[in-house]
Amino acid sequence: QVQLVESGGGLVQAGGSLRLSCAASGSIFSINAMGWYRQAPGKQRELVATISSGGSTNYRDSVKGRFTISRDNAKNTVYLQMNSLKPEDTAVYYCYAELVVVTTTLIAEDCWGQGTQVTVSS
Repeated sequence: QVQLVESGGGLVQAGGSLRLSCAASGSIFSINAMGWYRQAPGKQRELVATISSGGSTNYRDSVKGRFTISRDNAKNTVYLQMNSLKPEDTAVYYCYAELVVVTTTLIAEDCWGQGTQVTVSS
């Protein structure tokens, strides 16, 4: 059994900052890519940022220069530092991880967190 547990969401005024964290736990052999997605009411889930096991990053255009994704491989944790937040950043943010899980063998498993609400007021 593996799980991703997120924290750090909340309510912030436009221009403010929040830092999201997501820790993976369970019978994990290794973690490949990790990332953050978000879903606003009435909209589809969209990619925000990803980071590879080697630290290569990718961002959606609307957050470039404002958001920074990072990871601590020793803690199986991914972070999303969000600065200069805008009302259009309001959404439920989900973390994602490509895991290799230990069972009777090693299997690849994609895992999602439960989501954390980020609300940016104008």
